[in-house]
Amino acid sequence: MKNFIVILLVAVSAQVFAQKNVTEIEIMTSAQCGMCKDRIEKALAYEKGVIKSEVDLATKKVKVKYNTKKTNPDKIRLAISNVGHDADDIAADPVAYEKLPACCRKPGDPKKVEHGPGDGHGHE
Repeated sequence: MKNFIVILLVAVSAQVFAQKNVTEIEIMTSAQCGMCKDRIEKALAYEKGVIKSEVDLATKKVKVKYNTKKTNPDKIRLAISNVGHDADDIAADPVAYEKLPACCRKPGDPKKVEHGPGDGHGHE
């Protein structure tokens, strides 16, 4: 019983300590559709220190929960840029942007193609 209590205290202490290093930010993106959302969330899932990310297509913001000991907002913005999307004041990497599907391009881009309702790309 004594060992169980010690283990429980250590586990709770570790969790409390870990939460002290966790924060959340919102980053404006150039996400256009469901494919953009998936691309950004997947990239951030591989970013060291990112705990959770969620893109809101209506606001074009990505909410990111991360460990401040392992990453920072600039690294997160760079990860988004590296997959072809703007991230706050960091422009999309030009090479990655050129590889985006036509529906994921920014408004005003002559190569952009809009999709209609029910196409599965988040343009409902």
